[in-house]
Amino acid sequence: MRTKLLVAFLVIAALLVLVGVLGLRVLGQSNSRTEHLGTLQLRTSTYDTLLTQTRQLRQLLSLRAGNEQGVAVLTGQQTSLSPRSWAIVDKTIAFALSEMGASTNEFTYEFVPPPADEVELKQIRTEYTNFAAAISRLSKLDAAGVKPSRTIKLLRAAIRDDQALYARANDLATRTDAQTTGLIADSSGAYTSSRNLVLGVSTISVGLALLLGLILSWVLIAPIQRTEARLAQIAAGDFAGRLDVPNRDELGSLSANVNRMNDELRRLYGELETTSRHKSEFLANMSHELRTPLNAIIGFSQVLRYRPFGELNEKHDEYLDDILSSGNHLLSLINDVLDLSKVEAGQIELEVATFSLREALERGVVMVRERALKSRIAISLDLAPDVDLVDGDERRLQQVVFNLLSNAVKFTPTGGSITVATERVASEVQVSVSDTGPGIAPEDQERIFEEFQQTEAGVQQQEGTGLGLALSKRLIELHGGRVWVESEVGRGSRFVFTVPVAEEAP
Repeated sequence: MRTKLLVAFLVIAALLVLVGVLGLRVLGQSNSRTEHLGTLQLRTSTYDTLLTQTRQLRQLLSLRAGNEQGVAVLTGQQTSLSPRSWAIVDKTIAFALSEMGASTNEFTYEFVPPPADEVELKQIRTEYTNFAAAISRLSKLDAAGVKPSRTIKLLRAAIRDDQALYARANDLATRTDAQTTGLIADSSGAYTSSRNLVLGVSTISVGLALLLGLILSWVLIAPIQRTEARLAQIAAGDFAGRLDVPNRDELGSLSANVNRMNDELRRLYGELETTSRHKSEFLANMSHELRTPLNAIIGFSQVLRYRPFGELNEKHDEYLDDILSSGNHLLSLINDVLDLSKVEAGQIELEVATFSLREALERGVVMVRERALKSRIAISLDLAPDVDLVDGDERRLQQVVFNLLSNAVKFTPTGGSITVATERVASEVQVSVSDTGPGIAPEDQERIFEEFQQTEAGVQQQEGTGLGLALSKRLIELHGGRVWVESEVGRGSRFVFTVPVAEEAP
């Protein structure tokens, strides 16, 4: 299982690394395109400036070529133009040339021109030098007052240089603009492709992770669920099934152990059933064997109390009472053991009917009243007026009431009191028997409902075997009710059990 989880972790980690590397690659490409685009935009701006300057030179040179109206506007002369007017134009051209010189100098650029641009720029610098030289000679001639007719050849050479200069500058600017537009289009397409790639890889990664989760769920969770279901069946007493987990890991080992446990429990359960059956048979046989002589002892003891064979002395009466009391106690013990064994074996069937709980409680009080009077214990009934008819086995519930009252009389000190009360709670009736006895410690309040368990006070009484409360609990549970005790040491005890209210006739 550890290996499977480690493999799953490594696969998920690999998917995360793949997505991360792909993202870094996409970001790197995007950053490279952005830097390239910035350089192209800088080149475009520089080349556009150079093109603007060459265009300005063309306009000025067209003035020098004979546009007298334009020269008049430039020089402010409205009459016929003199050689000095042409000199003013020459100075304007020279000034424009000086500004253009910086644009042709690569050392002033904030970028390194590519080889193709380097060739064009070299030609531009050559043509710029030729053009500047021609303009310089032309300016000197104009300053010397040479007539335009004698400078026409030099002017035409300057015009050719200017046209070549403009063409190369325009080619640089146009080509760089096209590269910028193309890069922007490529960037947009690359962004779309990168986005789709990242989304695709991410979607595939998520799908693989979910698939891996489903596989892990099938490999790990399903066997655990089958194991849990099988354990629930075993807890319910079903030992016939088998747990089939083919995993070659801890879950497979757990499955094998569960099957071994199932086989062992089935064996032990069979032995327990056999033992329980033998115990029930033994108790049934022993109870029959013990009851026969015991009934004879009790019967003859009762007969002797009527003195059919003459008077008995006081000592004989005392011994006779001891024999009768011990016989009745032993018979009660045998009956309790037999009833408890029948409950455990599921051999007791309740004879459920509707009866008067009030009358049953009154009969129970009558049965223990004589013993209570001997110890000056007051017994009172506090029965709710809305409680009377209930559904249950009257004889068995009467047995429970008698057990609780007998315990209360036995543990209540001389001069104490016992109260039997009823109360209706929802669809059931709560019956309580309260006494003013020594009370029960918290750690003993659950234990006393187990077989052969008694408190210290019960052991000191040297009466009973601790079966009465255990049997009462089983009988109440057979009715679908509950039984519990509320007690504090030194402040008495209150035993409570519940029975269902009788259903009203339609």
